[in-house]
Amino acid sequence: MKMRKLVIFLISACMLAGCSQTASASANENVKTYSNISLDSGFDTFFSLQEASASQDAFNEDFTAASELFKHYNDLFDIYNDYDGISNVKTINDNAGIQPVKVDADIIDMLKLAKSFYDLSDGEFDVTIGALLKVWHTYREDGIALNEDGKLGGVPSQEELAEAYSHRGWDKVVIDEQASTVYITDASVSLDVGGIAKGYATEKVAQMLESRNIIAGAVNAGGNNRTIHQKADGTSWRVGIQNPGSDGSLLAISKDGTCSFVTSGDYERYYQASDGNTYHHIIDPQTLFPATHFHSVSVITADSGVADCLSTTLFTLTYEEGLALIQTYEQQNPGTDIQAVWIMDPDKKVDTQYGKESGGYFVAYTEGLKDSITWADAS
Repeated sequence: MKMRKLVIFLISACMLAGCSQTASASANENVKTYSNISLDSGFDTFFSLQEASASQDAFNEDFTAASELFKHYNDLFDIYNDYDGISNVKTINDNAGIQPVKVDADIIDMLKLAKSFYDLSDGEFDVTIGALLKVWHTYREDGIALNEDGKLGGVPSQEELAEAYSHRGWDKVVIDEQASTVYITDASVSLDVGGIAKGYATEKVAQMLESRNIIAGAVNAGGNNRTIHQKADGTSWRVGIQNPGSDGSLLAISKDGTCSFVTSGDYERYYQASDGNTYHHIIDPQTLFPATHFHSVSVITADSGVADCLSTTLFTLTYEEGLALIQTYEQQNPGTDIQAVWIMDPDKKVDTQYGKESGGYFVAYTEGLKDSITWADAS
Protein backbone atom coordinates (compact mmCIF):
# COMPACT_ATOMS: atom_id res chain seq x y z
CA MET A 1 0.00 0.00 0.00
CA LYS A 2 1.24 3.51 -0.73
CA MET A 3 2.38 5.50 2.32
CA ARG A 4 -0.19 8.16 3.06
CA LYS A 5 0.30 11.84 2.41
CA LEU A 6 0.79 13.33 5.84
CA VAL A 7 -0.07 16.42 7.83
CA ILE A 8 3.20 18.35 8.14
CA PHE A 9 4.36 18.56 11.73
CA LEU A 10 6.37 21.75 12.26
CA ILE A 11 8.06 20.80 15.51
CA SER A 12 11.70 21.54 14.71
CA ALA A 13 13.96 23.29 12.25
CA CYS A 14 15.38 20.00 11.00
CA MET A 15 13.78 17.62 8.51
CA LEU A 16 13.25 14.05 9.67
CA ALA A 17 14.13 11.36 7.15
CA GLY A 18 15.10 7.70 7.09
CA CYS A 19 16.05 6.65 10.60
CA SER A 20 18.00 9.76 11.47
CA GLN A 21 18.66 11.16 14.92
CA THR A 22 19.11 14.86 15.54
CA ALA A 23 19.71 17.10 18.53
CA SER A 24 19.40 20.83 19.06
CA ALA A 25 19.86 23.05 22.07
CA SER A 26 16.91 24.37 24.07
CA ALA A 27 16.55 27.39 26.32
CA ASN A 28 17.99 25.26 29.14
CA GLU A 29 21.63 24.57 28.30
CA ASN A 30 21.43 21.24 30.17
CA VAL A 31 18.56 20.04 27.98
CA LYS A 32 18.70 19.27 24.27
CA THR A 33 15.95 18.41 21.84
CA TYR A 34 16.42 15.01 20.21
CA SER A 35 14.41 13.39 17.43
CA ASN A 36 14.20 10.04 15.70
CA ILE A 37 11.90 8.31 13.24
CA SER A 38 10.95 4.70 12.57
CA LEU A 39 9.51 3.44 9.30
CA ASP A 40 8.59 -0.04 10.53
CA SER A 41 6.52 0.55 13.66
CA GLY A 42 3.19 -0.37 12.09
CA PHE A 43 -0.08 1.18 10.89
CA ASP A 44 1.42 1.44 7.38
CA THR A 45 3.08 4.74 8.26
CA PHE A 46 6.01 6.30 10.06
CA PHE A 47 6.42 6.96 13.77
CA SER A 48 8.53 9.83 15.07
CA LEU A 49 9.34 11.35 18.43
CA GLN A 50 10.82 14.70 19.30
CA GLU A 51 11.75 15.09 22.93
CA ALA A 52 13.53 17.54 25.20
CA SER A 53 15.89 15.40 27.25
CA ALA A 54 18.96 15.70 29.44
CA SER A 55 20.82 13.04 27.48
CA GLN A 56 20.93 11.09 24.24
CA ASP A 57 20.76 7.81 26.15
CA ALA A 58 17.59 8.84 28.00
CA PHE A 59 15.96 9.88 24.72
CA ASN A 60 16.99 6.63 23.03
CA GLU A 61 15.31 4.63 25.79
CA ASP A 62 12.13 6.68 25.46
CA PHE A 63 12.10 6.37 21.67
CA THR A 64 12.59 2.61 21.79
CA ALA A 65 9.82 2.19 24.36
CA ALA A 66 7.45 4.46 22.38
CA SER A 67 8.03 2.88 18.96
CA GLU A 68 7.73 -0.64 20.39
CA LEU A 69 4.46 0.23 22.12
CA PHE A 70 3.11 1.75 18.90
CA LYS A 71 4.00 -1.47 17.08
CA HIS A 72 2.25 -3.48 19.81
CA TYR A 73 -0.96 -1.55 19.18
CA ASN A 74 -0.60 -2.10 15.45
CA ASP A 75 -0.54 -5.83 16.11
CA LEU A 76 -3.53 -5.66 18.48
CA PHE A 77 -5.75 -3.66 16.13
CA ASP A 78 -4.71 -5.29 12.84
CA ILE A 79 -7.60 -6.76 10.83
CA TYR A 80 -5.47 -8.30 8.08
CA ASN A 81 -2.62 -10.20 9.78
CA ASP A 82 -2.10 -12.77 12.53
CA TYR A 83 0.68 -12.50 15.12
CA ASP A 84 2.08 -15.26 17.29
CA GLY A 85 0.71 -15.16 20.82
CA ILE A 86 -1.72 -12.31 20.14
CA SER A 87 -5.49 -12.37 19.83
CA ASN A 88 -6.21 -9.25 17.83
CA VAL A 89 -9.15 -7.70 15.97
CA LYS A 90 -8.57 -10.11 13.09
CA THR A 91 -8.91 -12.99 15.57
CA ILE A 92 -12.26 -11.58 16.69
CA ASN A 93 -13.43 -11.31 13.07
CA ASP A 94 -12.19 -14.81 12.25
CA ASN A 95 -14.23 -16.22 15.13
CA ALA A 96 -17.45 -14.35 14.29
CA GLY A 97 -20.40 -16.68 14.78
CA ILE A 98 -18.09 -19.30 16.29
CA GLN A 99 -16.89 -18.32 19.77
CA PRO A 100 -15.86 -15.45 22.06
CA VAL A 101 -12.21 -14.41 21.90
CA LYS A 102 -10.20 -13.51 24.99
CA VAL A 103 -8.41 -10.24 24.24
CA ASP A 104 -6.15 -7.61 25.72
CA ALA A 105 -7.97 -5.02 27.83
CA ASP A 106 -6.91 -2.28 25.39
CA ILE A 107 -9.02 -3.85 22.64
CA ILE A 108 -12.07 -3.67 24.87
CA ASP A 109 -11.23 -0.12 25.92
CA MET A 110 -10.82 0.93 22.28
CA LEU A 111 -14.11 -0.72 21.28
CA LYS A 112 -15.94 0.99 24.14
CA LEU A 113 -14.64 4.35 22.89
CA ALA A 114 -15.77 3.45 19.38
CA LYS A 115 -19.24 2.53 20.68
CA SER A 116 -19.51 5.87 22.49
CA PHE A 117 -18.92 7.69 19.21
CA TYR A 118 -21.42 5.45 17.44
CA ASP A 119 -24.01 6.57 20.01
CA LEU A 120 -22.91 10.21 19.83
CA SER A 121 -23.15 10.32 16.03
CA ASP A 122 -26.37 8.28 15.66
CA GLY A 123 -24.44 5.57 13.85
CA GLU A 124 -22.36 7.79 11.57
CA PHE A 125 -19.15 6.46 13.18
CA ASP A 126 -19.50 2.67 13.04
CA VAL A 127 -16.65 0.16 13.33
CA THR A 128 -19.09 -2.72 12.77
CA ILE A 129 -19.38 -1.99 9.02
CA GLY A 130 -16.29 -4.04 8.24
CA ALA A 131 -18.13 -5.98 5.52
CA LEU A 132 -18.86 -2.75 3.63
CA LEU A 133 -15.35 -1.39 4.11
CA LYS A 134 -13.87 -4.69 2.92
CA VAL A 135 -15.67 -4.28 -0.41
CA TRP A 136 -14.21 -0.81 -0.84
CA HIS A 137 -10.78 -1.96 0.36
CA THR A 138 -10.69 -4.61 -2.37
CA TYR A 139 -11.78 -2.22 -5.13
CA ARG A 140 -9.38 0.46 -3.86
CA GLU A 141 -6.32 -1.82 -3.69
CA ASP A 142 -7.13 -3.22 -7.15
CA GLY A 143 -7.72 0.31 -8.43
CA ILE A 144 -4.41 1.62 -7.08
CA ALA A 145 -2.59 -1.27 -8.75
CA LEU A 146 -4.40 -0.63 -12.05
CA ASN A 147 -3.67 3.10 -11.86
CA GLU A 148 0.03 2.34 -11.46
CA ASP A 149 -0.22 0.43 -14.76
CA GLY A 150 -1.98 3.34 -16.45
CA LYS A 151 -5.43 1.75 -16.19
CA LEU A 152 -8.65 2.75 -14.39
CA GLY A 153 -10.19 0.90 -11.46
CA GLY A 154 -13.68 -0.52 -11.12
CA VAL A 155 -16.59 0.69 -8.98
CA PRO A 156 -18.75 -1.56 -6.78
CA SER A 157 -22.44 -1.63 -7.59
CA GLN A 158 -25.04 -0.16 -5.25
CA GLU A 159 -26.45 -3.68 -4.81
CA GLU A 160 -23.06 -5.09 -3.76
CA LEU A 161 -22.56 -2.26 -1.29
CA ALA A 162 -26.08 -2.53 0.14
CA GLU A 163 -25.67 -6.27 0.68
CA ALA A 164 -22.40 -5.74 2.55
CA TYR A 165 -23.84 -2.87 4.60
CA SER A 166 -26.73 -5.06 5.75
CA HIS A 167 -24.20 -7.05 7.82
CA ARG A 168 -23.48 -4.65 10.66
CA GLY A 169 -24.62 -3.65 14.13
CA TRP A 170 -23.40 -3.29 17.69
CA ASP A 171 -26.22 -5.62 18.70
CA LYS A 172 -24.08 -8.34 17.07
CA VAL A 173 -21.04 -7.50 19.25
CA VAL A 174 -20.93 -8.91 22.78
CA ILE A 175 -18.26 -7.47 25.06
CA ASP A 176 -17.72 -9.29 28.35
CA GLU A 177 -15.40 -7.10 30.39
CA GLN A 178 -15.27 -9.52 33.32
CA ALA A 179 -14.13 -12.39 31.09
CA SER A 180 -12.19 -9.99 28.82
CA THR A 181 -13.80 -11.43 25.71
CA VAL A 182 -15.34 -10.08 22.52
CA TYR A 183 -17.79 -12.11 20.47
CA ILE A 184 -19.42 -11.25 17.15
CA THR A 185 -22.60 -13.33 17.06
CA ASP A 186 -23.18 -13.02 13.29
CA ALA A 187 -20.58 -14.70 11.05
CA SER A 188 -21.20 -12.09 8.32
CA VAL A 189 -20.35 -9.10 10.56
CA SER A 190 -16.79 -7.87 11.05
CA LEU A 191 -15.00 -5.01 12.77
CA ASP A 192 -12.88 -2.39 11.00
CA VAL A 193 -11.22 0.00 13.45
CA GLY A 194 -9.34 2.14 10.93
CA GLY A 195 -11.11 5.31 12.08
CA ILE A 196 -9.91 5.02 15.67
CA ALA A 197 -6.97 2.61 16.02
CA LYS A 198 -4.05 4.90 15.18
CA GLY A 199 -5.39 7.77 17.26
CA TYR A 200 -6.00 5.48 20.21
CA ALA A 201 -2.48 4.05 19.88
CA THR A 202 -0.93 7.50 19.63
CA GLU A 203 -2.71 8.60 22.79
CA LYS A 204 -1.54 5.52 24.69
CA VAL A 205 2.06 6.05 23.59
CA ALA A 206 1.92 9.70 24.69
CA GLN A 207 0.46 8.70 28.06
CA MET A 208 3.28 6.18 28.51
CA LEU A 209 5.85 8.91 27.79
CA GLU A 210 4.11 11.19 30.27
CA SER A 211 4.42 8.46 32.90
CA ARG A 212 8.20 8.48 32.26
CA ASN A 213 8.19 12.16 33.29
CA ILE A 214 9.68 13.51 30.09
CA ILE A 215 10.31 17.25 30.02
CA ALA A 216 8.46 17.86 26.76
CA GLY A 217 7.85 15.96 23.57
CA ALA A 218 5.86 15.49 20.42
CA VAL A 219 4.71 12.22 18.85
CA ASN A 220 3.93 12.15 15.14
CA ALA A 221 2.31 8.87 14.14
CA GLY A 222 1.82 9.29 10.41
CA GLY A 223 0.06 12.62 10.78
CA ASN A 224 -1.62 11.88 14.12
CA ASN A 225 0.20 14.47 16.20
CA ARG A 226 0.24 14.53 20.01
CA THR A 227 2.26 17.05 22.01
CA ILE A 228 3.37 16.54 25.61
CA HIS A 229 3.73 19.57 27.89
CA GLN A 230 4.98 22.98 26.82
CA LYS A 231 7.96 23.10 24.45
CA ALA A 232 11.26 23.29 26.32
CA ASP A 233 12.12 26.63 24.69
CA GLY A 234 8.81 28.14 25.81
CA THR A 235 7.41 28.64 22.30
CA SER A 236 4.17 27.19 20.96
CA TRP A 237 3.88 23.92 19.09
CA ARG A 238 3.01 24.54 15.43
CA VAL A 239 1.24 21.99 13.24
CA GLY A 240 0.73 22.48 9.53
CA ILE A 241 -2.50 21.41 7.85
CA GLN A 242 -1.91 19.73 4.47
CA ASN A 243 -2.76 21.53 1.27
CA PRO A 244 -4.96 18.88 -0.41
CA GLY A 245 -3.50 19.68 -3.81
CA SER A 246 0.20 19.70 -2.94
CA ASP A 247 2.80 18.52 -0.46
CA GLY A 248 2.86 21.85 1.37
CA SER A 249 0.80 23.31 4.19
CA LEU A 250 -2.27 25.47 3.61
CA LEU A 251 -2.13 26.84 7.15
CA ALA A 252 -0.48 26.20 10.50
CA ILE A 253 -2.04 26.09 13.95
CA SER A 254 -0.20 27.18 17.08
CA LYS A 255 -1.04 25.58 20.42
CA ASP A 256 0.55 25.62 23.86
CA GLY A 257 1.03 22.58 26.07
CA THR A 258 -0.51 19.16 25.57
CA CYS A 259 -2.77 18.72 22.55
CA SER A 260 -3.65 16.37 19.69
CA PHE A 261 -3.99 17.24 16.01
CA VAL A 262 -5.61 14.68 13.68
CA THR A 263 -6.64 15.10 10.03
CA SER A 264 -8.86 12.96 7.81
CA GLY A 265 -8.52 13.71 4.10
CA ASP A 266 -9.57 12.54 0.65
CA TYR A 267 -5.99 12.76 -0.63
CA GLU A 268 -5.11 9.59 1.29
CA ARG A 269 -5.48 6.08 -0.21
CA TYR A 270 -7.46 6.86 -3.35
CA TYR A 271 -7.75 5.65 -6.93
CA GLN A 272 -9.08 6.83 -10.29
CA ALA A 273 -12.10 4.84 -11.50
CA SER A 274 -13.53 4.01 -14.91
CA ASP A 275 -16.59 6.20 -14.25
CA GLY A 276 -14.37 9.30 -14.17
CA ASN A 277 -14.47 9.74 -10.40
CA THR A 278 -11.78 9.49 -7.75
CA TYR A 279 -12.58 7.27 -4.76
CA HIS A 280 -10.84 7.58 -1.39
CA HIS A 281 -11.05 5.52 1.81
CA ILE A 282 -13.49 7.41 4.06
CA ILE A 283 -16.93 5.93 3.45
CA ASP A 284 -20.17 7.77 4.22
CA PRO A 285 -22.60 5.23 5.72
CA GLN A 286 -25.52 7.30 4.42
CA THR A 287 -24.50 6.91 0.76
CA LEU A 288 -22.22 3.82 1.07
CA PHE A 289 -19.73 5.74 -1.11
CA PRO A 290 -16.73 7.89 -0.16
CA ALA A 291 -17.83 11.17 1.42
CA THR A 292 -17.64 14.27 -0.79
CA HIS A 293 -18.33 17.25 1.49
CA PHE A 294 -14.70 18.22 2.12
CA HIS A 295 -11.11 17.57 1.12
CA SER A 296 -10.07 17.30 4.75
CA VAL A 297 -11.23 17.81 8.32
CA SER A 298 -8.77 18.38 11.16
CA VAL A 299 -9.65 18.11 14.84
CA ILE A 300 -7.64 19.66 17.65
CA THR A 301 -8.32 18.46 21.18
CA ALA A 302 -6.54 16.87 24.14
CA ASP A 303 -7.06 13.15 23.43
CA SER A 304 -5.76 11.69 20.16
CA GLY A 305 -8.27 8.82 20.16
CA VAL A 306 -11.14 11.26 20.48
CA ALA A 307 -9.63 13.46 17.76
CA ASP A 308 -9.34 10.47 15.41
CA CYS A 309 -12.98 9.46 15.91
CA LEU A 310 -14.19 13.03 15.49
CA SER A 311 -12.15 13.82 12.37
CA THR A 312 -13.50 10.70 10.65
CA THR A 313 -17.06 11.45 11.70
CA LEU A 314 -16.98 15.15 10.80
CA PHE A 315 -15.62 14.25 7.36
CA THR A 316 -18.83 12.37 6.53
CA LEU A 317 -21.18 15.01 8.00
CA THR A 318 -22.10 18.42 6.64
CA TYR A 319 -20.41 21.45 8.19
CA GLU A 320 -23.57 22.34 10.14
CA GLU A 321 -24.00 18.76 11.37
CA GLY A 322 -20.35 18.71 12.40
CA LEU A 323 -20.66 21.89 14.45
CA ALA A 324 -23.71 20.45 16.20
CA LEU A 325 -21.85 17.22 16.96
CA ILE A 326 -18.93 19.13 18.47
CA GLN A 327 -21.33 21.10 20.65
CA THR A 328 -23.06 17.92 21.79
CA TYR A 329 -19.75 16.26 22.67
CA GLU A 330 -18.58 19.28 24.67
CA GLN A 331 -21.90 19.38 26.53
CA GLN A 332 -21.61 15.68 27.38
CA ASN A 333 -17.96 16.09 28.39
CA PRO A 334 -17.67 19.32 30.40
CA GLY A 335 -14.25 20.91 30.30
CA THR A 336 -13.38 19.38 26.93
CA ASP A 337 -12.35 21.78 24.18
CA ILE A 338 -12.85 20.68 20.57
CA GLN A 339 -11.60 22.78 17.65
CA ALA A 340 -11.82 21.88 13.97
CA VAL A 341 -10.75 22.96 10.47
CA TRP A 342 -12.69 22.08 7.31
CA ILE A 343 -11.06 22.44 3.86
CA MET A 344 -13.41 22.37 0.86
CA ASP A 345 -13.76 23.53 -2.73
CA PRO A 346 -14.83 27.19 -3.13
CA ASP A 347 -18.15 26.16 -4.69
CA LYS A 348 -18.98 24.33 -1.44
CA LYS A 349 -18.22 27.39 0.69
CA VAL A 350 -20.23 27.44 3.93
CA ASP A 351 -21.77 30.45 5.63
CA THR A 352 -19.46 31.36 8.52
CA GLN A 353 -17.56 34.38 9.77
CA TYR A 354 -14.71 32.03 10.63
CA GLY A 355 -13.47 31.18 7.17
CA LYS A 356 -11.08 32.24 4.43
CA GLU A 357 -10.33 31.42 0.81
CA SER A 358 -6.76 30.26 0.58
CA GLY A 359 -4.70 28.33 -1.96
CA GLY A 360 -7.70 27.63 -4.17
CA TYR A 361 -9.83 26.28 -1.31
CA PHE A 362 -12.27 27.60 1.26
CA VAL A 363 -11.20 26.95 4.83
CA ALA A 364 -13.72 27.06 7.69
CA TYR A 365 -12.65 26.79 11.32
CA THR A 366 -14.12 26.95 14.79
CA GLU A 367 -14.10 30.23 16.68
CA GLY A 368 -11.50 29.06 19.17
CA LEU A 369 -8.84 28.96 16.43
CA LYS A 370 -9.28 32.52 15.14
CA ASP A 371 -6.09 33.74 16.85
CA SER A 372 -4.08 30.52 16.38
CA ILE A 373 -3.87 30.23 12.58
CA THR A 374 -1.00 31.32 10.34
CA TRP A 375 -1.90 31.22 6.66
CA ALA A 376 0.62 29.93 4.14
CA ASP A 377 -0.42 32.56 1.57
CA ALA A 378 -0.25 35.47 4.04
CA SER A 379 1.64 38.41 2.60
